[in-house]
Amino acid sequence: MPVLQRFALIADDMEAVDVLIRERLHSDVALIRQVAEYIIHSGGKRLRPALVLFAANALGYAGRQHHELAAVVEFIHTSTLLHDDVVDESELRRGNKTANALFGNAASVLVGDFLYSRAFQMMVSVDDMRVMQVLAEATNVIAEGEVLQLLNCHDADVTVADYLQVIRCKTAKLFEAAARLGAILAKAEPAVEQALADYGMHLGTAFQIVDDVLDYSADEAETGKHLGDDLAEGKPTLPLIHAMQHGTPELAASVRRAIETGGRDDFAAVLEAILTTGALEAARRHARAEADLALSALKPLPPSFFKDALLELADFAVARGF
Repeated sequence: MPVLQRFALIADDMEAVDVLIRERLHSDVALIRQVAEYIIHSGGKRLRPALVLFAANALGYAGRQHHELAAVVEFIHTSTLLHDDVVDESELRRGNKTANALFGNAASVLVGDFLYSRAFQMMVSVDDMRVMQVLAEATNVIAEGEVLQLLNCHDADVTVADYLQVIRCKTAKLFEAAARLGAILAKAEPAVEQALADYGMHLGTAFQIVDDVLDYSADEAETGKHLGDDLAEGKPTLPLIHAMQHGTPELAASVRRAIETGGRDDFAAVLEAILTTGALEAARRHARAEADLALSALKPLPPSFFKDALLELADFAVARGF
């Protein structure tokens, strides 16, 4: 069964999450409602909140707090998108204008802060210190990842290990937290909770690697953003690192120059280096290895349709863009 069909298993749960999101977006300040609703409802598959729901259901959770925590995870994710687009000076996301392009940088940053604080109000209502601990740590690590990425921009000497550290903080940490929360709600054994956290971390890593591949290989209509955005920002992603390590001195130099200066002027030369060195295929193999680790992590879970959905999500993360 295609992975998106598996979402039918949690259709009622997702509807309940959407109701919560709409309720919790309310503010007496009209601009907050306008910006928050724009970004929340501008598309996306909501994989992170779905992870909370799939994980909780896979372990037999029968309460309703997974709806609250799925909404919390979505709010945290959305707040990072608002801040990211300001930092990256992005103008397009999911095929739509970014919130900062429409409403300005100041409004985007401040509404992102509103969503962060609203998320913490919601997680307090669950009244579980372990939940608070996991989400507080996740938001802190995500912020560290954002700063690490900023420091790595225009640095052509970033290693694969440096790159992985950034995406495990910036992207994979929220996937990890989402999967772990489902286990916590179901009061799973520590080994099972850790297994789901490992699954989320490897899934998120695979997902981000493929996102970075798609920046050089996908149709803009498919990704909803401009090709070469990462290059324009001077981000040394895995395809670029591979091209520098395995290309001729001339090709490596062109990639290095593009990272250090930013912009799209060298995009054609960089794309030649990426294609010549097989960098996209190499990055996809790395993503596949991460997805396989995610699959392996799920072994302690009992058989269920929800476990099957988690397994298929790992394959979906890597198959995008093919």
